[in-house]
Order: sequence, then structure tokens, then C-alpha cells
Amino acid sequence: MDYNKLTPALAEKLQNLLGEKRFQYGDAVKEAYSHDEMPIYGRFMPEAVCLVESTEEVSAIMKLCHENKIPVTVRGAGTGLVGGCVPIHGGIVISTERMNKILSYDMKNLVVHTQPGVLLCDLAADALAHGLMYPPDPGEKTATVGGNVSTNAGGMRAVKYGVTRDYVLAMTVVLPSGEVMKLGKTVCKTSSGYSLLHLMIGSEGTLGIITELTLKLIPKPVMDVSLILPFQDIATAIASVPAIKLANLDPQSIEFMERDIVDSSAAYTGSAVFPTTVNGHSVGAYILVTLVGDSEAELTLKMDRLGQVAEQTGAYDVLVVWTDGLKKDVWAARSAFLTVIEAETRLLDEMDVVVPVDRIAEFLVYSHDVAEEYGVRLRSFGHAGDGNLHIYCCANDMDEVEFRRRVKAIMDKCYAKCTEFEGQVSGEHSIGHAKKAYLRESVGETAYGLMGAIKKAFDPDGILNPGKVCG
Repeated sequence: MDYNKLTPALAEKLQNLLGEKRFQYGDAVKEAYSHDEMPIYGRFMPEAVCLVESTEEVSAIMKLCHENKIPVTVRGAGTGLVGGCVPIHGGIVISTERMNKILSYDMKNLVVHTQPGVLLCDLAADALAHGLMYPPDPGEKTATVGGNVSTNAGGMRAVKYGVTRDYVLAMTVVLPSGEVMKLGKTVCKTSSGYSLLHLMIGSEGTLGIITELTLKLIPKPVMDVSLILPFQDIATAIASVPAIKLANLDPQSIEFMERDIVDSSAAYTGSAVFPTTVNGHSVGAYILVTLVGDSEAELTLKMDRLGQVAEQTGAYDVLVVWTDGLKKDVWAARSAFLTVIEAETRLLDEMDVVVPVDRIAEFLVYSHDVAEEYGVRLRSFGHAGDGNLHIYCCANDMDEVEFRRRVKAIMDKCYAKCTEFEGQVSGEHSIGHAKKAYLRESVGETAYGLMGAIKKAFDPDGILNPGKVCG
């Protein structure tokens, strides 16, 4: 695809629209806008960055870029891991970081109206202050809500509540032409033609730019408790998950983690909240479960039932995390896993596969065996309740070219195994430009071609986030 460069005359129009403080051009563009949190996928400098504050500004910018065939990449907080928000064809980055207002609550319909640049952590805290909960809970709490919707990130509570898609009722979108379109309504059911709303969710900014969202909320749980189940190894730990899900506990989350990442997290945070020795046994892996209920009596019954499951499945003990302070420390340690890996690793790449729950252990063993074959360290954790695995290839003392070669060989085999297991390329990190080839292999030419046809219908000139997903 051939694109035009941003001319000084067009740059002047954009600066007049936004003002000097909200328009970066040429040498004034900050390097941070050239990459996301996985720099192994490359750095690509945009010609300009537009810090927008309204739907009208986004529309005006898109009209100019549409008329002049300038590529545009939309960006939230830049916390992605697949190169989805980086401008691989240059052009303009539209940043929604200043569209960070929670606009209103509708307490009768249990919804919140928000701009896309609101951080997930801020929305979660604000909803709780209103006695409500926004259930999607991806590990990166400083991601924007718009970014979460664009990638359909699910997070740790998906096993009980579902993924981000399940909480988006309506949105305002600017199309590549600059036209503004409102999708969805403040209702929970629809059988009204093709769902363009759900097509936009998870489309990674390739079909339109989200400028406003209406999100469903639920009453916040009355009480909750977290429990740590320590096991001998990861295979034994994962084998307990189906039994936990069948025990009628309705857990809010079921996370798994291996010992090495727990040790690293303890060293990094200075807080050893996961015990490494239990009842004389050295722990090799953990399951972390959160239960919710309306009373202490209800939670006690659920904990007793979980204790029975734990004993039957080989857990060394069930460690109750009841106090608010300890719960905060435990989940802070869990949320820090990627940060810890990044801090300890010079070269990093990742897989975000999702497989059937009963194939998790088998896939992990296979992945570690393949990585060992190629001499690359693998570190893993993830959402045991829904089969979403976060697997990181790590190296410190290796040439980057050699690291890329080995990692490609590892991923080729692992993604093929994921397809064999009836899994998916990505559970929540999406495709970006890094995983396009694996998506194509996984879904097949017919489905991939239909994705391309949808992209062309929305964006015939291919100017919006080009080169991503199927572009």
C-alpha cells in the first residue's frame, strides 16, 4: 500500500486544530510513541502525534488524513505486547491519553459512560466508590479502557464474569473517512441485524477509532476471600482446575503460576507472600483462587468445599488470604509478574495462547521442552480458569539475531501445537503486526480472507492502523 507523507501545510492545519501543546511534529515527536511494551517487535517513529480530546477532533483529523491518504495509528497507554499501537508505516499517531474522563453513571441501568483514555485502574476504583464493579480485570491496570475494548482483553476474572466484550453496550466510533457512528444502545439484548458493535470490539483500531464507551457494571460483591493452593509441580496444579470448576464454587478467578516467577516477584517486590515450603514439602507451582459471597458463612462453606477438592487433588495445604492487607499484597505480587520478567530480561518475546483447560499442563510441558531444545528460558503464568497462558521467551546473554531465530522456531512449533489442541493464537493480547502469520495459519485462508474483506469495507484505502491483524 502506498501512502503519502505529512506535508508542512497539512501539519499546520493539524496544529491549528489542536494547538502547539497537543501536536508533536518532526523532531518534536517523543520516542515513546514509536513502540509498545514489547520493543522486540520494532520501533517506528510517526511523523506527528495528535493528543486529541474530543470526538470532533478525531473526526476532523481523520477527514484530513482520508483526503490526503495519510496512515493513522490510534494509541491509548501503549501497554500492548504485539506491536498493535505502533505506526509501522509512519504517518500520524492519534493518542487518546487526554480523553480520560469518566463522564457519568446511570445507576438505574447500571452503566457508566466514559472516554476511551480512562485507565482501567481508575475506572475500577471509581466504580467501587459507587458501590459497583467493572468486572474485566486484565493484569496491566494502567492500560486504557479503550485499549482493553480494542483488544477484548479479559483478565483474571473472566472465568466468572466473562471478557470485556460482555460489558460493552454502546460506543461512539470515528470511521476512517471521519464519519462519526454510534453503535449499540443501553440495553442488554439485541437481535437487530449484524452486530457492528461486536465487530468493532477486538478489532485493534483497524476499523474505527473509539471515542466514547457505555459499559455495563454489576453490584460489587459483598465479601471475597483469596486462597493459595501450593502443589508439587505445574502438572499437578493444573490438574486440580477442572475439579475446582466442578465443585459449584463459582470462583471469581483461578490463576496459576510456577515457582520461579514467584521467587522473582518476591525478590523484586520485597514481599514473599507465596510460601515456598509447606508442611515440609518444597512447592513447585501454585493455584490462586478468589471466591465471592454474600456472607462469611457462605464463604466458609465454599472454603470448606475447596479444601476437600485441594486434598483430593494433591495440594499441600489451603492457605487463606482473608485480610485486606494480605489480599492486596498477594494480588500485587501476581500483577507484578510481567514487570518482574521485564526487569530481569534483556531480550523478551511472548505467547498469549488460549487452550482448553484440560490441555493446559500438556501445552506447558510441550512448550518448555521445545524451549529447552533451543536453549531459551521459558517463564509462564496465566489464567488457569479459562486456559489463557502467558508464556515468555527470555534471554540475557544471547545475540538478538540469534534470539529471534530461536524464538521463531519455538513459536512455530508451539502455535502449531496450540492449533492442534483446538486453541487460539491470542486470548487477550491480540494480534497486532507480530502474530499475523500465526493467525493466518490458525484460522485458514477462507476466514483470513473474510477478515481482510471486512477491513476493506470499513477502510478501503487502508489508512487506519495499517499492517495489523490482517492488513
